[in-house]
Amino acid sequence: MEQRKLGSTGPTVSALGLGCMGMSEVYGPADRDESIATIHAALDAGITLVDTGDFYAMGHNEMLVREALKEVPREQVQISVKYGALRGPAGDFVGIDSRPAATRNFLAYSLQRLGTDYIDVYRPARLDPNVPIEETIGGLADLVKAGYIKHIGLSEVGSDTIRRAHAVHPIADLQIEYSLIERGIERDILKTCRELGIGITAYGVLARGLISGHWSKDSGKASRDYRLMTPRFQGSNLDANLALVEQLRAIAAEIGATPAQVAIAWVAAQGKGIVPLVGARTRNRLTEALGATKVTLTQVHLAALAKAFPPDVAAGTRYAAEQMAHLDSEKPATT
Repeated sequence: MEQRKLGSTGPTVSALGLGCMGMSEVYGPADRDESIATIHAALDAGITLVDTGDFYAMGHNEMLVREALKEVPREQVQISVKYGALRGPAGDFVGIDSRPAATRNFLAYSLQRLGTDYIDVYRPARLDPNVPIEETIGGLADLVKAGYIKHIGLSEVGSDTIRRAHAVHPIADLQIEYSLIERGIERDILKTCRELGIGITAYGVLARGLISGHWSKDSGKASRDYRLMTPRFQGSNLDANLALVEQLRAIAAEIGATPAQVAIAWVAAQGKGIVPLVGARTRNRLTEALGATKVTLTQVHLAALAKAFPPDVAAGTRYAAEQMAHLDSEKPATT
């Protein structure tokens, strides 16, 4: 598989990464054995970047990743971890904490759950409104010096925060949602990251399955799938967004690929410094996603996709209002 370097200071990783969140929660029940088999299949296919979070099912996802990687030489995989989201016993999100002392505590637990001595890219999941980003990055820099983490990343923050963080310690990459129907990064964040030599790990490249070609109006209703509570998957918004998928399906048919493969290939085609994260939970979905690496989008294809999917084309916001309020990346830049 093609390799891509995350920014000017980050690690060299596979051109596709595997996001593991859905193997533990959020999208309804997942099969443990199939999840582990999917991680193994990803590694066999050349994927080296595995992404998780300490708050994904309150540590379950990290322990699942540990089990899947227990026979894999540590140097053959890069583990990316998000931290700082606080959850209650009912699973509800109750805040963000990225104080240096809390960061050290979160990291200690992640190292134990993952069964590793270090984490390749460690990042606060959201901007803590109560802690200056300089303080958070300073604490992370100390952990880099101590050898517990190799690189510092960010997640869902805007250009102003990126600049302030990067001034304290080099930032390897920004993890942020980026897809055909979510192009907010193009307003200024992508330019800022390229200026500073910061890579992009793009999650939500299939808009949580919405533009995969597999979602329908009846999907998810038989399980506790959180997507049904998000604006883009509801009512007339869903109708409008599924109509967009039909345009994608038509373009994909002309290319000789599936809608999911074209959507992933489009993100990858936006620059060598961008690594799409695919959230495949089964080997079948992983196989389809891997097919994106063989899709070549010509200028004609890119023009057709640009016409069908202009910026802000999606109906509804990507998160519910209370979650959108925590996204520093949605705030306009002041510099």
